[in-house]
Amino acid sequence: MQAESGFEVGGRLRQLRLARGLSQRELAKRAGVTNSTISLIEQNSVSPSVSSLKKILDALPVSISAFFAGDEPSAPQMFYRARELTEIGDGRLSFRLVAARRPERQMSIIHERYPPGADTGEEMLEHAGEEGGVVVAGEIEITVNGESEVLGVGDAYYFDSRLPHRFRNTGEEECVIVSANTPPGFSDGGQELHHA
Repeated sequence: MQAESGFEVGGRLRQLRLARGLSQRELAKRAGVTNSTISLIEQNSVSPSVSSLKKILDALPVSISAFFAGDEPSAPQMFYRARELTEIGDGRLSFRLVAARRPERQMSIIHERYPPGADTGEEMLEHAGEEGGVVVAGEIEITVNGESEVLGVGDAYYFDSRLPHRFRNTGEEECVIVSANTPPGFSDGGQELHHA
């Protein structure tokens, strides 16, 4: 998970861990991961999934927004080129987050891509907040609290994220969604990611 140019997940994690006086072993214990997981992430030898990173950051505790914001004070950026979005997907699903490093970000806006057959996992997602989005290409089956609907281009959704939900591309072509959710963050899913 190499974020925007020059941002190192491993270096940032090490900096935050040391600032809290924690050993790799202690952080691993608190996060429920192995020591080697922390070590490999800090060496930038592996890219953690969003859910793994979230577990580790929750143990510090640090929000994903604050993690990517870093400590460098700078004027907030207002416009972002496609290449400046931060990929937080798992390699199959693409989730490109707008303004990942903006301090105190109040929402997440994500450009999502689901290849045919992709989904957020068998396990239904549940987390605090609200989310909504508009389908801009293809179609997606969304299940919320036991109700399923297939949405196509121009269709939209908006729901309370505490309701169990799942996204699945049942079509023949890639589905593209532009979504927003608040509060900003990410939750665990079967694919180990999803809008927060």
